[in-house]
Amino acid sequence: MNSQARLEQEAANINGLNAGSIRIGAFSSVCINWLPPIIQTFKKQYPDIDITVSQTGFNEIVQEVKTGTLDVGFVVLPVAENLMVDTLIKDEIYCVAPQGFVPKNQKSVTLDDMVDQDFILQPGDYDRDTKAALDYYGIQPNLIHFSIDDQSIIAMVEAGLGLGILPELALQKITGNVVVYPFEHSFYRSIGLATSAVQAKTPSTQRMIASIKDFVRAQYPEAILVRG
Repeated sequence: MNSQARLEQEAANINGLNAGSIRIGAFSSVCINWLPPIIQTFKKQYPDIDITVSQTGFNEIVQEVKTGTLDVGFVVLPVAENLMVDTLIKDEIYCVAPQGFVPKNQKSVTLDDMVDQDFILQPGDYDRDTKAALDYYGIQPNLIHFSIDDQSIIAMVEAGLGLGILPELALQKITGNVVVYPFEHSFYRSIGLATSAVQAKTPSTQRMIASIKDFVRAQYPEAILVRG
């Protein structure tokens, strides 16, 4: 090992980058689409830092970052708690329909397309932003049904049980015989990265946050996620 490499290793030891752990909280679409390449790259740079991933809901992630159970968490904005939050991207929300469904204007879903339709969403805080589309169009709650995850929504839509509403990130690696259309009025959710003031001071957390931001900037230079 040459002198420069030794100095770099000693600096890494001092900064706590050759030991320790990072606890990340994320919702399902981030776990599927983002975390594998992010962690793979990070482990190549810092192989001795252990990484733990907890997949859970938006509210749980915020609370666990606040209490210190998690070092960093992917969240959907806004976040009410007093945390340090960086906005990563805007993620467009789409309507998912069975094969054969075509909007009346041939290109985007309008209120006319949604009249008398059933809708399949995820329950609880997962649907804060997707349900906003239904609220905008005044869709009544009795037409809304709930499923447990993104792939289940696709399966139910494929079976003709209703229309689904999902953000683009959730659609990237799930499969099904369905069609996807934008809404006439665009809807987005904003994905951010949250940490506490205490955890933000630790070198390992700082490096992980930097790695996540580098990944998102490289993948989405316009900071927006839409259908290609």
